[in-house]
Order: sequence, then structure tokens, then C-alpha cells
Amino acid sequence: MTKSVTILGSTGSVGSQTVELLLAGADRYKVRVVAAGRNATLLAEQARALRAERAIIADPACGRALEAALRGSGIAVGVGSEAMIEAAALPADWTMAAITGAAGLAPTLAAIRGGGAVALANKEALVCAGEVMLRAVRDAGATLLPVDSEHNAIFQAMADGNRDAVDRIVLTASGGPFRRATLDEMARATPEAALRHPVWSMGAKISIDSATMMNKGLELIEAARLFGLTDERIGILVHPQSVIHGLVYYNDGSVLAQLGSPDMRVPIGHTLAWPERMRTPAPRLDLASLGRLDFEPPDPARFPALRLARDALRAGQGVPTILSAANEVAVAAFLARRIGFLDIASTVEKVMDAMGAPGADSLEDVLALDRDARRIAASFVGSAQAA
Repeated sequence: MTKSVTILGSTGSVGSQTVELLLAGADRYKVRVVAAGRNATLLAEQARALRAERAIIADPACGRALEAALRGSGIAVGVGSEAMIEAAALPADWTMAAITGAAGLAPTLAAIRGGGAVALANKEALVCAGEVMLRAVRDAGATLLPVDSEHNAIFQAMADGNRDAVDRIVLTASGGPFRRATLDEMARATPEAALRHPVWSMGAKISIDSATMMNKGLELIEAARLFGLTDERIGILVHPQSVIHGLVYYNDGSVLAQLGSPDMRVPIGHTLAWPERMRTPAPRLDLASLGRLDFEPPDPARFPALRLARDALRAGQGVPTILSAANEVAVAAFLARRIGFLDIASTVEKVMDAMGAPGADSLEDVLALDRDARRIAASFVGSAQAA
């Protein structure tokens, strides 16, 4: 039976790997929409290869390029944020929600309201707009399928559905490129050094988030929303081999862990085939050659982003929105060499202190709060530069 599919954010890392898996099983899928931000050339190639019904590009400046690239193909073209939201709302059995940042919130919400299965690769959907998104899931009867390797691991380890028997869960972290670095070394870190992730191949933003461990803080908030757990029931362990992606501790003393090669095609494929499984080209795990698995607690002094994320989760309201937005601004400033590596977390903390805990009951509230947090973060970045 053919499954209808929409890919929001098709030209990014997760989106491109989704396209790869769809092309490998093209006879089983009907692609309704491929959508991206600015890369018209790659988007057009994907749309043609997948024989998509529609291709949507968010940036109006790229609209003509997309139209020219798809002229004569029979593929409908849409341009702009409204076209993106309209396309996301089209009925689809499965939607990959992989548009990063606040730009992905409205399209993801539109897909959820369609009532199908939504594979969630946009952290901001649950970090910034958790209550709004979860309320929409309940109202539409939609299914959220986590794509982050850690959340997907927990989802798989809870496959029996017996969540009442869960004591706690543990998310694992590679430790990033600065796992053994001193604070002085981290203070002098360049963007190039921070981008050299020892295990995963990822985009610039998430690579920096891994280096600060903010990615694990955001995942902690996301896990709390996805699995209905309080902060104290979610642990984090540094596991440099990145083979165990998540652990679930049950009340009978059992611990279930999901293991696999550090390859995003595994969780993407799991959600795409769910509730079945599909073959992926990911490398098979060889524990004998690996030889050992190491674990250690994260150092709160060198990675304060974890404390900030726990503070945001406990505070609730719009504080996770503030955390995420301020972090995006700070990461961009670091990549532009406007602030130092350690200034990323300190900038986020200043913004959180300045804004308190305002409410965020609707998507409009969330977006307004996101804009305010970005503006305030930018002012702190400017002050740091002037100093």
C-alpha cells in the first residue's frame, strides 16, 4: 500500500537523508510535497527525482529560480511562508518536519492538524511551543514520531507502551569536541574547532549546540514533552562512542537500551516505516570490533547549558522559548566570530534573567516571545562586542 509523504526541510541534512531513503523504496511512497528554505537548485532536483506533486520554497527571492528549474515538469511550485503552511496542511500519511528554528513552527503545526503521522526533527516544535503542539496533537488525533536519535531510541525502548512502569530515562551525549578540554581551552575555541564533531556529521548550528551541550539540554526539554516525564526522571550520560542512544529504566530493575551506528538514516527509517521496519544502508554495529563502551556524567562547570535547560524546563511558561531563541542568536554570533565560545551560554543566561517567565499559550505568543528574545540577545551580543 502506497504511503503519501511530505518533506518539510528537504534540502537540509535530515531532509536529504529522508529523500535518499524514499528513492530507495520509490514504489512504496507517493511524495506530495518537498519544501525548503532557499536552495532552489537542490529542491528542484529532489522534486524531479521523487516525482513530487509540489515543490515549495520559503524565500521569495528564490521563487523564480525554482520555477525555471521545474518548468515543464508538471510539478506545482509554491513560494513564500504562506505557501509553505498551505502545503504542510495537505493530507499526508507521513510528514517529515525538519525545518529548523522558529520558521518550522507554523508548518509543523499545520501538518499536525492534518491528523497524520509527523516525524519530528524540529526541536523547536516541542521546546518552544510544546503545549501548543501537544494540544494540537490531541485535538487532531495525530501521531508524533521522534527523529532525534536519542528520543527515537527511547521511543523504541518503550515499544510495549507500558509507560507507567518506567522509573526514568537517560539520554546519551557524545560529549562533542571539547569533552576533555579545559575551560581556558574552551574560552579560546574557534568556530572551526567547535564544528569538528568527533562522531556525527551535522549542520553548523547543531554541531555548535553539541559542543556546548545545549543540544542535550534542548533534547531534555523535548523528552519531557514527548514522554510526559518530569525533570528529575530524565538523566544525561556522556557516552563518547555514541552507540547507545538512549536507555529506559523500568521499575522491575530492567534497563532497555537502543543501540546502533551513529547514522541518522536509522531513526529516519524507523519513523518512515513505523509501525513496521525497513532496511537502511546504515553501517551495521560490530560490538566485538568496538571493544568497549564508556560512560561519564557531564561536567556542569564546563557545560552550563545543561543547567540552563533544566532551569527553563522547571520554570515552564515561555522560558524554553527564550532559551532556544537566545541560543540561536548566540550561536550565530559565535560562528561570525562576534563572541567567544563560552559567551554562548552566558548570553543565553542573561536573556533568561532579563525576560523572566512570561506566558506562551498560543503560537502567536510563542513567535512574539521568540522575536523579543532574539532582539534582547542581539543587544547583549552587541554590548559584548563593544566591550
